[in-house]
Amino acid sequence: MKSPDDRKTVVMVVDDSIDSIRMINDALEEAGMTVLVALEGNQALTISQNITPDVVLMDAMMPNMDGFETCRRLKENPAFADVPIIFMTGLSDTEHVVMGLNAGGVDYVTKPINTTELLARMDVHQANARMTRSARSALDTAGQNLFAVDYQGNLLWGTPQVSRALPENNHPAYPDLRAQLEAWLKHQPEPGHSLPLDVLDSPRSVEFLALVDGREYLLRLKTPQNQNSATAALRDRFELTHRESDVLLWIANGKTNREIGQILEMSPRTVNKHLEQVFRKLNVENRTAAAASAIRLLATL
Repeated sequence: MKSPDDRKTVVMVVDDSIDSIRMINDALEEAGMTVLVALEGNQALTISQNITPDVVLMDAMMPNMDGFETCRRLKENPAFADVPIIFMTGLSDTEHVVMGLNAGGVDYVTKPINTTELLARMDVHQANARMTRSARSALDTAGQNLFAVDYQGNLLWGTPQVSRALPENNHPAYPDLRAQLEAWLKHQPEPGHSLPLDVLDSPRSVEFLALVDGREYLLRLKTPQNQNSATAALRDRFELTHRESDVLLWIANGKTNREIGQILEMSPRTVNKHLEQVFRKLNVENRTAAAASAIRLLATL
């Protein structure tokens, strides 16, 4: 029985030059890899609908659809989020290098291809991709269903469970999901704020965690929690009263004192008094720290 490490690496080569493909194919097959060939961009997109390779080698300059556009289209598929795409080009000037990286490529090699160098670069990028996939699987195992979107709500990456739960970019519900996220993010939600989603098959919500590098909005996909069990967990863990645990739960959901007062039918001043006791019992100084403590506990339920 073969171990997972014995699985052959699958490489998709996208190039309109038959001579170039023959040379690369021979080198990759000699290295024990399985090679998929696409002579132009649309063929690569067709292959990607059924097969996700481990690496893509992409010719930069091709007729009809060039390598940069093909790369962008491939990266719209969440399954290709961690697939390294290496550009092959005779153009080594800065403009085309930048174009390739901006399109989603991780590296480039210049033609004529030095196959020894190419194989070494592929090994490095495959190792990085495996580490990324392992990290995301670990987050899933720990119950952290995380994903990231850009400011327009486009999915950049997601842990495996999230990728299965969210609609793919060709799904009829995807534009509605993207639009809902975009509208929410324009209001610059604070960490811990949640948004109910009404475009999925089952009730879900997303929680805003952080803005990473000024461009990736890190989110958590959440299933509805039983409010009674959540408040009970907060009450038991932090030795709170029933009302204090109610207040802390809504603080963790990003509500203001005024909103909490309306939900729990009490004055904002009473909410603040409960909150003072919550701060003391949690040994924190502000609502952000209190919310963070509650969120960490609730994420384990």
